[in-house]
Amino acid sequence: MIKITFPDGSVREYNEGVNGLQIAESISSRLAQDVLACGVNGEIYDLGRPINEDANFVLYKWDDEEGKHAFWHTSAHLLAEALQELYPGIQFGIGPAIENGFYYDVDPGETVIKENDLPAIEAKMMELAAKKEAVVRKSISKEDALKMFGDRGETYKCELISELEDGRISTYTQGTFTDLCRGPHLMTTAPIKAIKLTTVAGAYWRGHEDRKMLTRIYGITFPKKKMLDEYLTLLEEAKKRDHRKIGKEMQLFMFSETVGKGLPMWLPKGTALRLRLQDFLRRIQTRYDYQEVITPPIGNKLLYVTSGHYAKYGKDAFQPIHTPEEGEEYFLKPMNCPHHCEIYKNFPRSYKDLPLRIAEFGTVCRYEQSGELHGLTRVRSFTQDDAHIFCRPDQVKDEFLRVMDIISIVFRSMNFANFEAQISLRDKVNREKYIGSDENWERAEQAIIEACEEKGLPAKIEYGEAAFYGPKLDFMVKDAIGRRWQLGTIQVDYNLPERFELEYMGSDNLKHRPVMIHRAPFGSMERFVAVLIEHTAGKFPLWLTPEQVAILPISEKFNEYAEQVKMYLKIHEIRAIVDDRNEKIGRKIRDNEMKRIPYMLIVGEKEAENGEVAVRRQGEGDKGTMKYEEFAKILNEEVQNMINKW
Repeated sequence: MIKITFPDGSVREYNEGVNGLQIAESISSRLAQDVLACGVNGEIYDLGRPINEDANFVLYKWDDEEGKHAFWHTSAHLLAEALQELYPGIQFGIGPAIENGFYYDVDPGETVIKENDLPAIEAKMMELAAKKEAVVRKSISKEDALKMFGDRGETYKCELISELEDGRISTYTQGTFTDLCRGPHLMTTAPIKAIKLTTVAGAYWRGHEDRKMLTRIYGITFPKKKMLDEYLTLLEEAKKRDHRKIGKEMQLFMFSETVGKGLPMWLPKGTALRLRLQDFLRRIQTRYDYQEVITPPIGNKLLYVTSGHYAKYGKDAFQPIHTPEEGEEYFLKPMNCPHHCEIYKNFPRSYKDLPLRIAEFGTVCRYEQSGELHGLTRVRSFTQDDAHIFCRPDQVKDEFLRVMDIISIVFRSMNFANFEAQISLRDKVNREKYIGSDENWERAEQAIIEACEEKGLPAKIEYGEAAFYGPKLDFMVKDAIGRRWQLGTIQVDYNLPERFELEYMGSDNLKHRPVMIHRAPFGSMERFVAVLIEHTAGKFPLWLTPEQVAILPISEKFNEYAEQVKMYLKIHEIRAIVDDRNEKIGRKIRDNEMKRIPYMLIVGEKEAENGEVAVRRQGEGDKGTMKYEEFAKILNEEVQNMINKW
């Protein structure tokens, strides 16, 4: 018999070899119909996989990320099975579940799979799913796996297998399709009731531009057609909110192939918006005793060798800059933290000097693959709202809590009311990708866990998601249409201070090592602005929006009065424009609504005679007529009330 411990702490005994579905059935037959996968000692299992030892156990349904992962992983295999039937000889790369659905990278040879082929592939997937095919897991040797996939001419699979350690390898079979896979999967294809293949794209094999370009097919599936319909509606709304589209319409930023892929350029309106965000955070940081610094855009290779970034991220950096001096190499700055460590070392530090809080809006460069670039969310040059806190070990938790307060202020000010926290810890097994001692890691991880408990912040723990130098707390924001975005982050680091030999003189007159906390409430200015655009659909908070007021003269006779109103508003720090085009007033109203300007002031003969403006509010219509001095006072009070909240 083995003991199974449930999330509520209760324990039941089962025969060794029991599986997740049998445990679910022992609780409730209805529950057994709803579960999709299970967790066994922190690992996700197929429901049919035997459990042979005492275990902490949890069941996952559709509403759980783990349940969706198993559902979409099986759907990726279903896509591959359909492609195998429709395109004989097709070769398969990888087919993972992703945050929203799945994809499969395939090599169709001379055949070209296009968007208009997707409905036929969907139909084949539905036909196969209706067969309720069992998904069977099998464990085979590496040698047998190489032979099996080699006999089928699966060169991509053989490449993956050859890099695995010797031992047992798992495969999954449904119908006539067998794939190399760790799982987990559904027990059958029966739960897959609604299918939509969304996009066909190109993807270099294993993400390397010197490898063959494969065809990547994206899709999503659901257990009910109603869910798919709701998702497609959401997708249409997401298209309307696409930050690339809105950014172009509002003239916020641009890209130029001549300048280079993934290198955003901020236009005047976007620059003004970004600077307001930076000033907003500067004001908060001043309250929390941060000191701002500026560091160079490049650094000596030795700096990043010392920090460990070169060993871990060298392949993701731009190629080194070779100077005329023999053997001297520089890199475009991929991180700000090594520079800040050197600033710390510039003076002798005492325990009385700590915590030292150093902040910088530092621009960094990383060479992202061209196929992964996406608007402002994935770029090759971006600015982090970076700060590093150097503190004593006894100050770590308090400093961590203070950073959590700053992130809370940022989220509230942007109306990001719905967010989740994730504690990212080391992998339980594979420790090779991390630097530093176990003792330092355990202290850092415990500090984060305790800080979340003290704040009453529910946080999901994810193993294997930590940075190579320390654990972190990430904030996942849900936008207005329910999409999750990773924004703010806080990381505790005992390792960079070791690598840079940072010290302070303690009260005992002995030298001690400080702890380093990395934090970025926005994450990066580019990504944050992209998320903010999609969250608000370009209708920014009044204090932040590039243009707060559009003044619309009814005819050119009132252009001079409109300019008079604009100058008054400008003196009172209100951002206003005059739309003096020779257009009808209805057209001007519609056009400025499309520009997402919060207020429109209509001026004609009556308004000019009385020193008034007719006020319209974005999305609310006519708000009446008033003196323009009164309007300026109301608008400034509205902005001040927003600012006073935080």
